[in-house]
Amino acid sequence: MGIGELGAPLPCSLTCVRIVYNSEAALEKAKVRVGLVGTGYAAKLRAESLLSDERSHLVAVVGHTSETTQAFAKEYQTEALTCWQQLAEREDVDLVIISTINRDHGAIARAALTNGKHVVVEYPLSVDLVEAEELIALAKAQQKLLHVEHIEVLGGLHQALKQHLAKIGKAFYVRYSTINPSNPAPRKWTYNHELFGFPLIGALSRLHRLTDLFGEVFTVNCHQRYWEVEPEYYQTCFCITQLCFSSGLLAQVVYGKGETIWQPERKFEVHGENGGLIFDGDTGCFIQQGETIPIEIGTRRGLFAKDTSLVLDHLFDGTPLYVTPEESLYTLKVADAAKRAAHSGLTIFVNDNLDKI
Repeated sequence: MGIGELGAPLPCSLTCVRIVYNSEAALEKAKVRVGLVGTGYAAKLRAESLLSDERSHLVAVVGHTSETTQAFAKEYQTEALTCWQQLAEREDVDLVIISTINRDHGAIARAALTNGKHVVVEYPLSVDLVEAEELIALAKAQQKLLHVEHIEVLGGLHQALKQHLAKIGKAFYVRYSTINPSNPAPRKWTYNHELFGFPLIGALSRLHRLTDLFGEVFTVNCHQRYWEVEPEYYQTCFCITQLCFSSGLLAQVVYGKGETIWQPERKFEVHGENGGLIFDGDTGCFIQQGETIPIEIGTRRGLFAKDTSLVLDHLFDGTPLYVTPEESLYTLKVADAAKRAAHSGLTIFVNDNLDKI
């Protein structure tokens, strides 16, 4: 029996449990029993966080191959399973954390929620917008937590942006570029059309930074190109998107990775009527007439641990989380508009009542 079923009898080890979807209600129990899907980088950081927090117990893990799953389970002192369906049905699991390929996020989340589990999923919630909407509705119906991780807004860069944004006055132009050369390009899921998804859906954080800072988007246009090595995999991806926000702000997002890209770039610049904010790599500055003032940027380390701790705070104490599923869903809506714009060559309206021109 999972935690959070209002009014349902609970075994003695799970007494005094109260949880309501996205509410202030508190949960009181010895440990949250966690099942983990994935054995990669994010999954390892999740496992480390769970083992170091006395409020959680990592019950089981499932990965892509038996060998990697067994090795992971041994390292993090847990049980190895053969499939995520088995994990979703486990009665001794309260919370499922999904840290695997983007394509499977929606299906695993649906199975976990249907079986009465709370769910934490690395972005995106789903590569399909309609499915993501259905999952949020399902979580509410089941009265279960559904949390979509967006650690980019917890990081030092984003926090510095928020802290200094008012200094530049009314912002009118943003450029955000993340370009990562890789030669040779790895033959892994992040270079696979189906497993990763459309670039700005798979890398949803690139758009979520903007929607978190600047609000609603009015129109989107987008162009993208792949350099293929075979039908399923590509060696290079390059995507450029322009967003017109309801405020009038124009934003340009550049995302690229792979072999035929030659210079790395991680740059975020915001131009306003009274100055500009320029973040290039791990350095930042505020520029205005006659002076340039350095801005200190906090570390990017420890963000998965912070996210995990905040989830446990929410489950035990009802502490509000830093992002809602609906906010992530809105960004996914913008990303879906970018996908449709790239495929059609048209400008797409994000407003529900409009379509495209």
